[in-house]
Amino acid sequence: MLAGARLLVGVTGGIACYKSVDLCSRLRKAGAEVRVVMTESATRFVSPLTFQSISGNPVATDLFATPAQSAVEHIWLAEWASIAVVAPATADILGKLAHGIADDYLSTILLAFAGPALLVPAMNRMMYAHPAVQASMAALAGMGYDVMPAEYGHLAEGVSGWGRMPEPPAIVERLAGLAAEGRVPRPELPQPAPRDLDGVSVVITAGPTQEPIDPVRFITNPSSGKTGWALAEAARARGAAVTLVAGPVALPDPPGVRVVRVRTAQEMADAALAAYDGCDVAICAAAVSDFRPEAPAPEKIKKGEQDGLDLRLVRNPDILAAMGRRKGRRVLVGFAAEAGAGPEEAERKRASKGADLVVYNDVRRPGLGFGADDNAVVVVGAGGLREAIGPAPKREIAHRILDRVAALRRI
Repeated sequence: MLAGARLLVGVTGGIACYKSVDLCSRLRKAGAEVRVVMTESATRFVSPLTFQSISGNPVATDLFATPAQSAVEHIWLAEWASIAVVAPATADILGKLAHGIADDYLSTILLAFAGPALLVPAMNRMMYAHPAVQASMAALAGMGYDVMPAEYGHLAEGVSGWGRMPEPPAIVERLAGLAAEGRVPRPELPQPAPRDLDGVSVVITAGPTQEPIDPVRFITNPSSGKTGWALAEAARARGAAVTLVAGPVALPDPPGVRVVRVRTAQEMADAALAAYDGCDVAICAAAVSDFRPEAPAPEKIKKGEQDGLDLRLVRNPDILAAMGRRKGRRVLVGFAAEAGAGPEEAERKRASKGADLVVYNDVRRPGLGFGADDNAVVVVGAGGLREAIGPAPKREIAHRILDRVAALRRI
């Protein structure tokens, strides 16, 4: 699997450097072309001349050395390689890659490299167990890097523990598998959001509401607010001035967005309608409780000997309908979270409440909707519009909805 592969081998400063010499030898015997990049600290453990002799190619160590292949040597090496491995990978290089830091030759090349990459951590057992190092490895795995766990064994400091670099044959086998998969660590770079909402005022409702039964109990639903947050962030990226009226969710305020925190449906209605007067676009993405207890108990209701509890529920304000009655030239978008009814119910809701668009989703689909990062929706509009979107990340869905909003504003 490695015959003809162009291997970029990164070597960082750890006592396990001596194993990397054997690794390079094995990679060449497997038919790969090998080029080595060493950090300055790695050169204190093993001479670059050793790796040059084993690899048959000059060893790169200095970011500012006179380039041999092009005006930008690190870009050339990143484009030359078909697969990369860093062995040993110290805590330093893991932290740099996890946070996008490029301050030496190796980190610069790796951040410019978009092919399959294997990281082989090796370090002191306490360093390996440190939460920051573990977080870096988890983050890198999430980005698509293949992180090969360190082994348990005898370490340089004279004790046994986790942190030992795996043996070269195991690394070669892992590289062969990675080459066969062709896994790429980074996705394509996202395209900048269009600035088609510059100067537009947008009001968005998000999250659930809580309707008190007594001081410690309430009626609510599983909404996480992620859809509303995605819409707020997307609208802000497209140039809008955004007011986010949010029910009780565990999400930080989106940067550059005015956030109004509320709890009940009445509080959400008051805040959203107050912001509605001066807005150009309103998107009702919140999962508002349709009903609330008529008379919440002032103290906690005791279980006592009673077998049940009767609650009289009364209707909450219909925020979307109230906005629809005085819509004017605004663009108004509602949401219909259903558990059985189809997009036809979303069209009925759109027509009866005066909305331009209603976004339908089926909350019964596993892994989508409430609390998930992804969703699948149908955007319903006038003239028989039915646009299915997803399954896709909620951020992508938010931009697709805003594409429709921007188009309506141009009519």
